[in-house]
Amino acid sequence: MKTLLSYLRPYARRMSLGFFIKVAGTMVELFLPYILTHILQTVVAREELAQILLWGGVMILCAAAALICNIIANRMAAHVSRCFSQRVRQDLFARTLRLSAAQTDRFTIPSLESRITTDTYHVHNFVGMMQRMGVRAPILLIGGVIITLLMDPKLALAMIVLLPFIFLTVVLISKKGVPLYTRVQKSVDGMVRIVREDIQGIRVIKALSKDEYEHRRYDAANRTLVANEKRAGITMGVVNPVMTMLMNGGIVLAVALAAMFVSDGSSHPETVIAFMQYFTLISMAMMSVSRIFVMYTKCAASARRIAEVLEAPEDLTVKTTAECPPLQTSDHIVFRDVSFSYIGRKNDLTDISFSLPRGGSLGIIGATGSGKSTLIKLLLRFYDADAGSIYIDGRDLRTIEKDELYAMFGTAMQQDFLYADTIAENIRFGRDLTQAQLEEAARIAQAHDFITAVAEGYDRLLSQKGTNISGGQKQRLLIARALASDPPILLLDDSSSALDYKTDAALRQALAATRPHTTTITVAQRVSSVMGCDLILVLEEGRVIGSGRHEELLATCPTYKEISDSQMGGAFLE
Repeated sequence: MKTLLSYLRPYARRMSLGFFIKVAGTMVELFLPYILTHILQTVVAREELAQILLWGGVMILCAAAALICNIIANRMAAHVSRCFSQRVRQDLFARTLRLSAAQTDRFTIPSLESRITTDTYHVHNFVGMMQRMGVRAPILLIGGVIITLLMDPKLALAMIVLLPFIFLTVVLISKKGVPLYTRVQKSVDGMVRIVREDIQGIRVIKALSKDEYEHRRYDAANRTLVANEKRAGITMGVVNPVMTMLMNGGIVLAVALAAMFVSDGSSHPETVIAFMQYFTLISMAMMSVSRIFVMYTKCAASARRIAEVLEAPEDLTVKTTAECPPLQTSDHIVFRDVSFSYIGRKNDLTDISFSLPRGGSLGIIGATGSGKSTLIKLLLRFYDADAGSIYIDGRDLRTIEKDELYAMFGTAMQQDFLYADTIAENIRFGRDLTQAQLEEAARIAQAHDFITAVAEGYDRLLSQKGTNISGGQKQRLLIARALASDPPILLLDDSSSALDYKTDAALRQALAATRPHTTTITVAQRVSSVMGCDLILVLEEGRVIGSGRHEELLATCPTYKEISDSQMGGAFLE
């Protein structure tokens, strides 16, 4: 909660003003029963209509003042809670984007989604409630107790004696509520994960007729969520009935005592009427307090989950050149004895070493799971290598600021995304690029022709994830996006798998002709996509089992030759 409280500091003045207005309105409301008692005991006894109307008008004015003050204070509270939650969501989203790949893996995408949505919603509700009920309820509770004590201490004690039991009940149950609601939010994460997976794979699910299977998966997650919500709901649901029972018991006791005191003349009926009103106010205040505690349990669980993300340390910090000395080399990219493991048990990459000159081209090929994409992720510094070093222009990757590092790359991945906007904006991707740059990149990527084949051209609207274009067209747009800013290093991670051989060959020829200065790294399953590279790495289980040019590997690497023969029968045509 301390982390989130810091977000309320900029609104301290507005909250203080709202607090003052809320207190004023509640104090006026608190004196209404007292004024009624005065009217019944004193004014009515005089039988003066003018005095009755005067004091009745005072009551109406007090009620109107309480109404206006509460409306103003509630609007101010809504403004604070809205702005507060907006800032929290913004920072949480920004921090989510800055998390390292390892941290994202640890939190999981569905959990991050629910933290940004459901958890911030719980915190938003609690902040708003505290500014409304959190101010009004204690004043009504404490003020009502004080006034009743002043009016008739004997009757007041009938209610006061129950307050410690009510408070103890709320505290004990709320303690159990926080871990229960934390478990509920984890169940929400699991359900979001399944929904997210099913939405992404809806076409495959339909094609394979796996609707019922996915229904069962979702139902299992839904039942788990319902069970956890039921457990939390039953536990927290005890608060209101117990409080109601205790409060009603206090009212019954107060009425019984009042009857005795009125009968023996030690109290007055008008006082009893005021007491009943104050007891009602006190009961409502206690119910509000119980609601605050219920909301607190949800808020505390959600605040803890939000803080975990906001306070996640930077695990990919920029090192100094003293910690990671530069390498004297003329090569553009150098891997030196690089090893890496995702979970720290078995290496996913082992002793990877190679060097690539500026403007050179590297092809990486191997079976699924051989470590091809992992190598790219290390070059982008999504993860840090467990051993060895990676250099760009002689600088250790770990000494380069993130903004500078990422500006060096243009990246197109097989599972990359397109969003619901124009083709031009999808290629531009928020960068300050001219139309000429977009069209040049599209021509190189072999996308210009299909873009201009429709009347809208570059202004054609794409659906979310580009579902209204083919897989090959989508990949060409992604490659155009990677090329548009003319990056020093181009990474193509299996980004041409949906292209036919002719288009793939035309793409590689266009790259060689127009971007000779760009260092290109191509990850592919097809030999035809990497055969023209200056250096080809053949990976198997995270190790380099062959390196060299195409002709060399055909003679020296049986695995590469086997792949080549199985795909093209040994004959390669441009």
